Amino acid sequence: MQALSPEALVCQLKWRYAVKKFDPARKISPDTWAALEQSLVLTPSSFGLQPWKFLVITDRAMKEKLVPLSWRQTQPADCSHFVVFAARTTLSERHVDEYVARVAEVRGVPPDSLAGFRKMMIGTLVPPRPGFEIKHWASLQAYIALGNFMTSAAVIGVDTCPMEGIEPAKYDELLGISDSGFATIVACAAGYRAADDKYAVVPKVRFPAEVVVQRV
Repeated sequence: MQALSPEALVCQLKWRYAVKKFDPARKISPDTWAALEQSLVLTPSSFGLQPWKFLVITDRAMKEKLVPLSWRQTQPADCSHFVVFAARTTLSERHVDEYVARVAEVRGVPPDSLAGFRKMMIGTLVPPRPGFEIKHWASLQAYIALGNFMTSAAVIGVDTCPMEGIEPAKYDELLGISDSGFATIVACAAGYRAADDKYAVVPKVRFPAEVVVQRV
């Protein structure tokens, strides 16, 4: 494995910004998108349960329908790929058992050997312990996926824009997931910045490390 140098990583993170205007003529190539899709699939999650679904939208007509539901921001229509991050709203023993079966399959171990792990997950999540709300927990996991996706995109030179300025319930209705056990949490546009996006050259504003990083 050839690791990215520390200098190259910081360079790409400085290059990244929340794109306000995408070039609709530039599309992410299939092989590049495949890698970004894997960054979603490979995102870590609590217990490894992956309580999410990623809706990848490339159809121009559907993307245009999302603009009015996104505070009229045009990124959904103009980007190459628009990703909607949906989180689980409920979790049952069946979901846990499906995950345990997948672990056993991938790692080549008997399902019975995972009984303790299964019991721990069931005890925590089904039903949720007091004060533990499945949708909130799954939403936090979705944001881990969002961060992983945006960083991965920056590393390979793909632009993104995270979008919380959306109407989640209307997204759910339009995308047909209102009764699916998942709910829209956040979205992210991916593609390539337009040449005249003025924000591409605006200096990135951050507090210095000594203000936001505390070493213990």
